[in-house]
Amino acid sequence: MRIAVFCHSLLSDWNHGNAHFLRGLVTELIARGHQVRVYEPVDAWSYVNLIGEKGDEPVEAFGKVYPMLDPVRYHLQTFDPAAELDEPDLILVHEWNDPALVARLGRYRAARRDCRLLFHDTHHRSITQPEAMAKYDLSACDGVLAFGQVIRDTYLQRGWARRAWVFHEAADVRVFRPLAGRPKVGELVWVGNWGDEERAAELHRFLLGPIVALKLTSTLFGVRYTDDALAALKAGGIRYGGWVANFRVPEQFARHRVTVHIPRRPYAEALPGIPTIRPFEAMACGIPLICSPWEDREGLFTAGSDYLVARDGDEMKAHLRAVLSDAALARSLAEHGRRTILGRHTCGHRAGQLMEICGELGLRAGSQREAEA
Repeated sequence: MRIAVFCHSLLSDWNHGNAHFLRGLVTELIARGHQVRVYEPVDAWSYVNLIGEKGDEPVEAFGKVYPMLDPVRYHLQTFDPAAELDEPDLILVHEWNDPALVARLGRYRAARRDCRLLFHDTHHRSITQPEAMAKYDLSACDGVLAFGQVIRDTYLQRGWARRAWVFHEAADVRVFRPLAGRPKVGELVWVGNWGDEERAAELHRFLLGPIVALKLTSTLFGVRYTDDALAALKAGGIRYGGWVANFRVPEQFARHRVTVHIPRRPYAEALPGIPTIRPFEAMACGIPLICSPWEDREGLFTAGSDYLVARDGDEMKAHLRAVLSDAALARSLAEHGRRTILGRHTCGHRAGQLMEICGELGLRAGSQREAEA
């Protein structure tokens, strides 16, 4: 099948978690024999910030880790789908694209009965910023891939889409896997961006406070840390590692003994059932995981077996102390979580689900054109 994927960026994951799953999904589709071409704008803010901060090295490293991924970089002002696309059977356009691009792709789809167009949403804006999402013209889309049930229901209830499927993110287990033989350099590692104060209080309660109280050797990675946040890390003796390429995170997991997941407030409160990509990747790497509260309404995992849940800062301290002192507990969590990922939540599973959805839309194993031949 010929597939065109439009995203904000595959080349850069600077403050751009959507790149994580899309890299793995596209890799899996190519490995299954599909012809996939990815498009991203030349002025993507994530790419611009990455190059400005780190230079060309991260993009060169990306090419070595993902040799099959070579996105076409386009100018939005002049991009013409009719001239640029190679008659794809399927177009997958991520929600972090300009509404003007989505409208153009919709017109392209409307003119071609042998093409299908799916809108892919892996963000909370449909709940927290509905006025922004209402600007997207999805009238020509064949459906929406939503990374949680509440997102799917929102598209249908608001009349933004005629059809929608729950399409959770998943781990790219080609990259996210246990790395044996790495010496431990610390006890706790956390990878995440500080961001827009969506979880500042939670980070102090579930991360910084317990680290300081237990005197843990810890490193925090990410971007957009405020001056106050950096001062708190320094005061607590916590190392700040800055930005780290997502494909290098497995190395950091292998060098530490435990990690935590602290959902942003919109996910913990308004979007139950959506864990975001980080827990998938941590469990795939076989590192014990402790989460601040989130409701696994869709039954993706088994709390207590795949990971532990800390209801407050004191319980986070207790769980960290237990995992770091009890090798059997740490091993059980790591092994159970990884088995769950391998059994249900890999990019291979999601690629298979995407093909099932294509079948519902009349696209078969080869292409619509082949099916009609």
